[in-house]
Amino acid sequence: MADVKDFISNDPIAWCPGCGDFGILNALKAALVKLGRKPKDIVIASGIGQAAKLPHYIKCNCINGLHGRSLSYASAVKIANRELTVLVTTGDGDCYGEGGNHFIHNIRRNTDITVIVHNNQIYALTKGQASPSTDEGYVTKVQTQGVISEPIRALEMAIVLGAGFVARGYSADMEHLSWLILEGIEHKGFSLVEVLQPCVSFNKKNTYEWYSKRIYKANDDPAYDPGNYVAALQKASEWGDRIPIGIIYKAEKASYEEKSGLNKRPPLVEEKIDDIDITGILKEYA
Repeated sequence: MADVKDFISNDPIAWCPGCGDFGILNALKAALVKLGRKPKDIVIASGIGQAAKLPHYIKCNCINGLHGRSLSYASAVKIANRELTVLVTTGDGDCYGEGGNHFIHNIRRNTDITVIVHNNQIYALTKGQASPSTDEGYVTKVQTQGVISEPIRALEMAIVLGAGFVARGYSADMEHLSWLILEGIEHKGFSLVEVLQPCVSFNKKNTYEWYSKRIYKANDDPAYDPGNYVAALQKASEWGDRIPIGIIYKAEKASYEEKSGLNKRPPLVEEKIDDIDITGILKEYA
């Protein structure tokens, strides 16, 4: 069984001191240790942004690619090798903005991947312009009169699109977040774990103090049933004076691998390629 030391990377961390990304990194390591798999059995995909740096800071297989495209190649990895545990670490801009189309259609396909969205409600890598999740009215150096667009409601959208696991964590509550990530990994199909993550440099509204006055754990209420679709939509819509974290919605459904029949065939990674002649293809490009 792997130890947390097995996931330590030697890459220097380039996040600001106090950044909420540190809590997500530590929670993810703790979840992977509890999962009991070795670094060689885990793949983390990312795109561009502060959140996308995370795979460099944890020792396992990593794909760091184009802005907003991480869900597409994460799904491809999972389809090619079903034995791997595949995760995505992405930001609110990378996933809900540039990658919005991939977000929608990967939920529909229900590929067995876990997507962790670092939601700091700002584009931090590019110095603080509004992201798709920035609160209406928030003033930035670009939106000098305040943001006029309504923020995207990603949790509600994921539930409506048919995601089988929708959760929200908080980067300052590492133990609770680690539990959510592990639950997401162990869920069969697409899992969304959105993490509220203060940006200490560019978001002066949604701070640790701001969140500490509002966050509560939805699953502490024994009357709340995450399997109730309507109740989950109502819970996901809460924002403002009270913000729920926890498993918001959970439902078992067939994964893409099961619906397509791929689960009954050998995975692509086991296919023999020795007898494939690509001479003709190469000549076309000669």
